[in-house]
Amino acid sequence: MWKNVRLAGTGSYLPGQPIKFDQINDYLGQLTKAPVKLQKWIEKVQPLMAEMLGVEYVYYAFNNKTRTFDDDNLSLSVKAAKLALEDAGMEAKDIDLLIYGGNYSEQMPAISTRIQEELAIEICGEFHIHANCTSVYKAIKLAHTYLQTGEYKNALVVSSCVSSSFFVPEFYNQEKVTKEDIFLRWYLCDGGGAFVLTADDEKKKGFYLENTYIESAGGKKKSAMGNRLPYHWNNPLKNYEEGAHHIRQVYLNQMEDFAHTESNGKTIFYNALKRMLALQNIDLTPLKYFVINMPSKSVREHIMQECTELGIGLDKFYSAVEQIGYPGPPAAIMSIDYLLKNRSFENGDLIFSFVMEVSKFMQAGFTLKYVE
Repeated sequence: MWKNVRLAGTGSYLPGQPIKFDQINDYLGQLTKAPVKLQKWIEKVQPLMAEMLGVEYVYYAFNNKTRTFDDDNLSLSVKAAKLALEDAGMEAKDIDLLIYGGNYSEQMPAISTRIQEELAIEICGEFHIHANCTSVYKAIKLAHTYLQTGEYKNALVVSSCVSSSFFVPEFYNQEKVTKEDIFLRWYLCDGGGAFVLTADDEKKKGFYLENTYIESAGGKKKSAMGNRLPYHWNNPLKNYEEGAHHIRQVYLNQMEDFAHTESNGKTIFYNALKRMLALQNIDLTPLKYFVINMPSKSVREHIMQECTELGIGLDKFYSAVEQIGYPGPPAAIMSIDYLLKNRSFENGDLIFSFVMEVSKFMQAGFTLKYVE
């Protein structure tokens, strides 16, 4: 068994050129066949979204000149993985465990095996985890656990998301579109990220995984995001005609009811974080940065105010979302990649990343500690 799991390398890949937030609708394409009332709402709500989300630029794999995609989940994953391997000073053949965490997938075989093929890794353990924004946290936890057992030595954790494919006009049955169907159009963009994790006997200079945590608090909560596809293969034409494939999220005035816990009035995020701190006896004294992995600036600021009650100061918050947008599952890795490459650290500094996922209120977190 190994005692320690080191973050040996990180990598992020952003497709295309930066798109200004106020150009999103024009870049993806206007919904000209949607109900007129909804088209007017889209025009009116975009500046409100800009203020609420606080994002300057987004990135898309979608090319609006060709109306095709220059990247997909596989190519984004491979590009990010190669950057992480280069950062770690390792080759793909050194990887014996590969875990992919993403939103969801209709493809067979699993994308984890496709990434393995593209990287020319002949044999490795592999997993494909489908759990929206917590998927990458689950991938990190699984890698952490397996590396500690000694079953594997070097793990590649990869995540990617091509949200733009959900938001181009060609995707929608526009006659069936509602506000809830297009609400996420401003929230999500595209990108890929990767971690290389390695098991060590003794700690040397670098960042080490200290804590990993996952939970689901959705047992008595209604879903706030998702589609209406059945849990079996269905006639694609029927799905399109019914708009069942549209990715929906409840509107802002409803989210507060979904995201709060009735017992104490706090967010599900706050209560889950409090449980992680207690269950794993985490000392926040050396906390250097707290990364709230959420797409909305207004939501992040609300959560930060709550977290001050747990001893987390407002000066500890870090986010890369304002500059690169929120690419869903890989955002957790990409934020850490940007943080490590743009800030300095001292011995013992702690980084804490945590997320609340709203499709079924899955929560997750991990901590990294720097060793000089």
